[in-house]
Amino acid sequence: MNPFDRDTVVVSHEQIDVTAMLAAIGDDRAGASVVFSGMVRNHAPGKTDISHLEYEAYVGVVEVKIAEIIAEAAARWDVLEVRAAHRLGELGIRDVSVAVAVSSAHRAESFEAARYVIDELKKRAPIWKKEHWPGGAEWVREDHSNQDLSS
Repeated sequence: MNPFDRDTVVVSHEQIDVTAMLAAIGDDRAGASVVFSGMVRNHAPGKTDISHLEYEAYVGVVEVKIAEIIAEAAARWDVLEVRAAHRLGELGIRDVSVAVAVSSAHRAESFEAARYVIDELKKRAPIWKKEHWPGGAEWVREDHSNQDLSS
């Protein structure tokens, strides 16, 4: 069963199936679809040797926030379908950590809406990640802002 057929937002420890996302946004009226996938890389600002990441979130809160962002995008652009996913837990280099899929009649709307959803998700969804490197680890906000994580 494709979780994206019933859910607009999926936040879980399961791998993100980008092909399933693309299938879920299929629509005979669509002339365009855009899929963005963000992957774990081996570096971060000030660090060149990231070995893996760890993501945590309050799933219910994050799903509501991402759904709000998707609703904003749908109100702003003429899109047919939008889906977003974020993975939790420990992820290795090159694993997909976040994905957004959008379909529309024309490509401009899909590109713009997908960019809006990923940019706003990174800014507003309360997801934390822990960067691991040889000899250390540190929790950072998803958007690498300098926000205090203790509150």
